[in-house]
Amino acid sequence: MPSALPLPPLSDVLPPLIFGTGTFNTQYNKDPYALDTVGLVREAFLLGIRAFDTSPYYGPSEELLGAALEDPFVRDHFPRDQYLVITKVGRIAEAEFDYSAEWVRHSVQRSLSRLKTSYLDVVYCHDVEFVSPDEVLVAVKELRRLRDKGVIRYIGVSGYPVDLLCQIAECVLQETDEPLDAVMSYANFTLQNTTLLSGGVQRLKAAGVDVVPNASPLGMGLLRRDGPPVGVKDFHPAGKDLRLAIKRASDFCDSHGETLEVVAIRYTLERWLKEGSIVGSFGDPASGVPWTPESIHQVGGTKLGVSVMGVSTIAELARTMLVWRSILDGLENGQEVATAAGRWRKDHEWSLNRQRAVLLLAEGIRETLGEWVDYAWPSPPPGFVNLRKT
Repeated sequence: MPSALPLPPLSDVLPPLIFGTGTFNTQYNKDPYALDTVGLVREAFLLGIRAFDTSPYYGPSEELLGAALEDPFVRDHFPRDQYLVITKVGRIAEAEFDYSAEWVRHSVQRSLSRLKTSYLDVVYCHDVEFVSPDEVLVAVKELRRLRDKGVIRYIGVSGYPVDLLCQIAECVLQETDEPLDAVMSYANFTLQNTTLLSGGVQRLKAAGVDVVPNASPLGMGLLRRDGPPVGVKDFHPAGKDLRLAIKRASDFCDSHGETLEVVAIRYTLERWLKEGSIVGSFGDPASGVPWTPESIHQVGGTKLGVSVMGVSTIAELARTMLVWRSILDGLENGQEVATAAGRWRKDHEWSLNRQRAVLLLAEGIRETLGEWVDYAWPSPPPGFVNLRKT
């Protein structure tokens, strides 16, 4: 259990790179049980990842992550107090939400069991735009009661519409006289849509929110050459015209010898690291090198914007970590740290040069997207009905 001592701010402990396990779900993979989730989590630990985000809504994700965290290798080398477990409450299914105090308690206890832990580091109210502000307040207050019992450490909300997230954060502060620890936005700071920065960060900061993690840097897989991943069905809310615009952007990248996803991930991770720093964290960054811990003080010592990334394979993880590591090596003292760690070789210098060229492509991609830059799809969709109430 966590200490009874007052907790430090979340921004003191949350790592700037979080492993999102929404991919451990049939939305992204037809058979998530066929994924090497134990090997993937083990490799993430080796590469310096120290925070994992999941949700009961993500199918078997909590159970698969819990089993991976119980892996003997993980247990023997990475004690529970060396990493953060993040989950959510409230969203049960695609059209089913329950923010009642009773369900919040049930959901938290179930998550503790599935994740094989005695406490949860962060718990979000999941996709708050699908319920009323009053329902969100009920859930937040119940989560805080559980926090006061030591079951949870930090409380937040998550969702898609930036303006609505700001309204909820402002409402929680006004009604409870205590700000949220975190507000997680997804797909709103990407190569296609940057409204989290232009329309959200300052308002969330003013509402007292400590950390604003930016999730889904590829827009739930929209920003890929192959388009959104399809598990059991095509779940992505992007319409036909937006998908066609993304296809044109992908073709533009291909004509310059690069893939859309490489440009998109680099653009988002690098820009949010800096632009999101005012709502970022001092947590230790992932080194990207097995058994090589690093401190944020080795890469400048200032807050870094927090990103949540999801992958399905060790190869995808390796590619993402190469990009992440090269971004960190470009920060203050980054080259010095990399050289001391034996990373600063000619091939690494080549990688950095390539990534500089990739960022130049981002400008052309946004020009290609035209009217679709900063477009956000409606959430909830028109005509949505919460089936939990019927």
